[in-house]
Amino acid sequence: MEFLLNIVDTMNTFLWSYILIAMLLVLGVYFTFKTKFVQFRYFGEMFRLLGEGTSKVEGKVSSFQAFCISTASRVGTGNIAGIAIAIIGGGPGAIFWMWLIALIGSASSFVESTLAQIYKIKDGKGYIGGPAYYMEQGLNKKWMGVTFAVLITICFGFVFNAVQANTVAAAFNNAFGIDKLTIGLILAALTAAVIFGGVHRIAKVSEIIVPIFAGVYILVALFVIVTNINMLPDVFALIFESAFGVREVTMGTMGGMMLIGIKRGLFSNEAGMGSAPNAAATAEVSHPVKQGLIQTLGVFTDTIVICSCTAFIILLFPTYQATGLEGIELTQAALTYHIGPMGAIFIAVCIFLFAFSSIVGNYYYGESNMGFVKLNKAGINVFRVLVVGMVLFGAVTKVQIVWDLADVFMGLMAVINLIAIALLGKYAFIALDDYTAQKKAGIKDPIFDASKIKGLENVQCWNDKEQTQKIG
Repeated sequence: MEFLLNIVDTMNTFLWSYILIAMLLVLGVYFTFKTKFVQFRYFGEMFRLLGEGTSKVEGKVSSFQAFCISTASRVGTGNIAGIAIAIIGGGPGAIFWMWLIALIGSASSFVESTLAQIYKIKDGKGYIGGPAYYMEQGLNKKWMGVTFAVLITICFGFVFNAVQANTVAAAFNNAFGIDKLTIGLILAALTAAVIFGGVHRIAKVSEIIVPIFAGVYILVALFVIVTNINMLPDVFALIFESAFGVREVTMGTMGGMMLIGIKRGLFSNEAGMGSAPNAAATAEVSHPVKQGLIQTLGVFTDTIVICSCTAFIILLFPTYQATGLEGIELTQAALTYHIGPMGAIFIAVCIFLFAFSSIVGNYYYGESNMGFVKLNKAGINVFRVLVVGMVLFGAVTKVQIVWDLADVFMGLMAVINLIAIALLGKYAFIALDDYTAQKKAGIKDPIFDASKIKGLENVQCWNDKEQTQKIG
């Protein structure tokens, strides 16, 4: 077992420290320039489209519901426990690098989600798509799509769900003394009730849970910030001084701090990883860029808003460094300091909601990719049973080796997706130019016609202009 752990650790160090971070940063900057800073230019438009996307069409997944599915997967235990680990491991300056990677990476998120919309296909219930589909149709590389589908199913459908369940069980055991098996059975039952209902039930559950729990958590964080408003300038100064401080440079900790902050940002918002496009493809919109912009907003929501809430709760806790705690225990201790004994209970409840929403969102990514490899209905049901089983298993088992293996699989998945979106990105840029031109021409609701895009082939859903106009 120790030999296996060493191999996995070596692979993770090499993959994440030398390959992935360089790819994500370089491509993030490239996409930012090629889209003319789309994540900033269209920030207001993102909110307008999100509001527009709340209107429902019977039997269809709205753009708001697709946004909620992807945000449900993005927002997990890492937003609470992971930020605490980043601060203790890398110092307050890690938060700055987390912010920076979110701002840069959001351009990658726009490209991958727009491509998912362009190359989506129709299934019996609506639309389906994602990296596996644009690898097959856009690059004509079926093997690449199958490889990605297998990797994302292992990561999200099984392993990450086990990790989420494990964190929930630990939090409730610490806060209430509830047996981990009991929590596991409750989580497994809730998961089964949702995932056997199909993607529309997943969309409806995510649409309810995500705004509510994210809103409550943000309000509590705002209360902490307002009641400690006099300390806020010092906290910002601490973050920026630590990010560029002489002390960090002279002690040789600058590189490690940057690495931890960037990794935490990437793990949290998943920009460029190839996960969110699976949800983006399900939405009913009149132009692919619409969903690309909405999914870009998800990166801001996850990292700039929710992760920052956790960071401020901890950094406004004067003795956070002296507690000897990290992870979920540190966040619980910090909030207990701010609001009293209810703090630990509130964090436990938030962890439950964060993790459950992630389980639901993660499951959908696995299901959509099982569809890509043509798994029949019986196979899908077996997959669902295995997902429920992994939730129960994760709640009662130590899963460190499983988590480490998941990092390897996710890293490989991200490398494959980044190569694909680098090769296909030009079509996302053309789609954005088309959207911009129509908006400038006074067209309130732009329509996408793939037949007008030179070189764009194997597109199923965007050539029937009459049908597309009905959507608008």
